[in-house]
Amino acid sequence: MSLKAGIVGLPNVGKSTLFNALTSAKALAANYPFATKEPNIGMITVPDERLNELSRLVNPEKIIPTTVEIVDIAGLIKGASQGEGLGNQFLANIREVDAIVHVVRCFVDDNVVHVDGSVDPVRDKEIIDTELALKDLDTLEKRLDKYKKSAKGGDKEEQKKYEITQSIIDHLQADKPARTFPIESDTAQEVLDDMYLLTAKPILYVCNVDEGSVVSGNEMTKAFQAAIAAETAECILISAAIESDIAELEEYEEKLEFVKDMGLEEPGVNRVILACYTLLNLITYFTAGEKEVRAWTITREMKAPQAAGVIHTDFEKGFIRAEVIPYATFVDLGSEAAVKAAGKMQIEGKEYVVNDGDVMHFLFNV
Repeated sequence: MSLKAGIVGLPNVGKSTLFNALTSAKALAANYPFATKEPNIGMITVPDERLNELSRLVNPEKIIPTTVEIVDIAGLIKGASQGEGLGNQFLANIREVDAIVHVVRCFVDDNVVHVDGSVDPVRDKEIIDTELALKDLDTLEKRLDKYKKSAKGGDKEEQKKYEITQSIIDHLQADKPARTFPIESDTAQEVLDDMYLLTAKPILYVCNVDEGSVVSGNEMTKAFQAAIAAETAECILISAAIESDIAELEEYEEKLEFVKDMGLEEPGVNRVILACYTLLNLITYFTAGEKEVRAWTITREMKAPQAAGVIHTDFEKGFIRAEVIPYATFVDLGSEAAVKAAGKMQIEGKEYVVNDGDVMHFLFNV
């Protein structure tokens, strides 16, 4: 799958530090604005205990987890929609991702400069929201003119698109992102999809906090969570600095001990990764054999032939049927042989919608 999430925010809020912790990469993380100019791109491994459990039962030669692409996009500033701070370039980078991870700074440290001179995550969020909305309004106004000209010629479909576009403009001018615009027809969905609006992308908020606020938050995180309450978006508290320290540890046991010492159940990056996965509307199915146990990423509601095509296009072209074992059944009975002996293996055709956690084997002929 080529879906990817982009990390955005103002300069110096911890985007690159978070990116490094997520990917174990070494993007430049520096204490000055625009340390990142070109987007850093990395692959993040999706943590999944089910993969470990299947591997324990099958004992394969290889274990291959699934991944998600993540992009560290340079910091935006006020005026980005008019090109300030290389804004046009950065906004174009955002347009290319499928979901947004918006990082806001919720800690005070005199040694880390803030581009606006003070720390206020609600204000910072509003700056980003405004710049994305202004860029979207520019896109919408241009499209509105196009539909208006077509509608004058008596094209009823173009008239309908004109009215929908105007409604989206009104929605954004009321300080509401396009992702919350009510979809009441297939035409409305078509109009939205066709314009690739920045504020239409699904979003995850990450509050970057100090070490003492990781578990319960602080006054800044509480104010921020209140500010996004109407969006029904998920908000995760992490300390990017702590996550960076955890990422430096090589042994899993060391990382686990570090996390427990911090009073946490798991690294914050795990929660961010899984939230991104959900945000991108992705699920996982597995293949399990002696050579390898592997996790595969697909979009939710995908049917069996398309899921097979993720492995190889020939699997989709020549799809015959799929042998399916629900994860819980596989674990309960302990092996594929035991599942077959119990008559619990499902034989599914082209219309089968793959479920998260399915263990699958595809039969095909090309």
